[in-house]
Amino acid sequence: MRAVSKRYLILIALLQIIFTFSQQNISGKIVDDDHNSMNAVLVFNSTKNIKSYSNISGYYSIEAQENDEIRFIKEGFYRIDKIVKQETFNSQTEIRLVRAETLIQEVKIGYKPSGNLTKDSKYLDDSKKVASLKSSINDYMKSELNEPLPKSEVPKSFQGHNFYEGQVDVVEVLGAAIGLIKKATGTKITTPNYVETQDFLAKVKTDVDLSMFKKYGMSEERIDHFLAYAEKVNHLSKKYRKDFNAATILSELQTAFTEYSKLNKLSD
Repeated sequence: MRAVSKRYLILIALLQIIFTFSQQNISGKIVDDDHNSMNAVLVFNSTKNIKSYSNISGYYSIEAQENDEIRFIKEGFYRIDKIVKQETFNSQTEIRLVRAETLIQEVKIGYKPSGNLTKDSKYLDDSKKVASLKSSINDYMKSELNEPLPKSEVPKSFQGHNFYEGQVDVVEVLGAAIGLIKKATGTKITTPNYVETQDFLAKVKTDVDLSMFKKYGMSEERIDHFLAYAEKVNHLSKKYRKDFNAATILSELQTAFTEYSKLNKLSD
């Protein structure tokens, strides 16, 4: 009996030792960059799925074994992961959390014009309206124009009574005959392709007096940009490339420039 009791006591002692070693804790203190104590830091043993929190003085304690992974987590700070070593049980470990950088929203400072249009014109190219206009003009210049021109006429429901309806108007007949003759002998209006459009714009630059636009501080590149705009709006190459009329083209450019200058905020 004595031998059995002795063995039983030895077994109990061994179990107590094993239990004691299996229930080991690690402890220490958590501080920030300025060595200030940090409370309410989550201390998480991801190996055993056990968690704890640091107290108001920054001290923590958590159950762990050798090779367990411990995480220290605090909102606004970078997370730290530590692997438990044997020497960790013999001393307190100081954990220093580093504050995460806070991204500040970018603030754009608008450009203040100096009054010198030659100097300021380059900043106009960066506006959203101009960038959008450039994109649409580039797309237009690379494709053929296929939209029908709108007809300017009053609907019949809004027209007054025509007392000459059903009667032969000699003048109208003669006018129609003359129109047919002109149409048969005149220049036929057709939609230009990309090369024809570019050749027409080049001819405008050489044969039309564009000096009036330069007083707005417009460079050669800027004038090219305006001509592309006028071409898109007024279909100049379609109307005048086969029957080039410098005076008429200049008149249309002046009309187009009124709207272009408002869009790009140009002034005298």
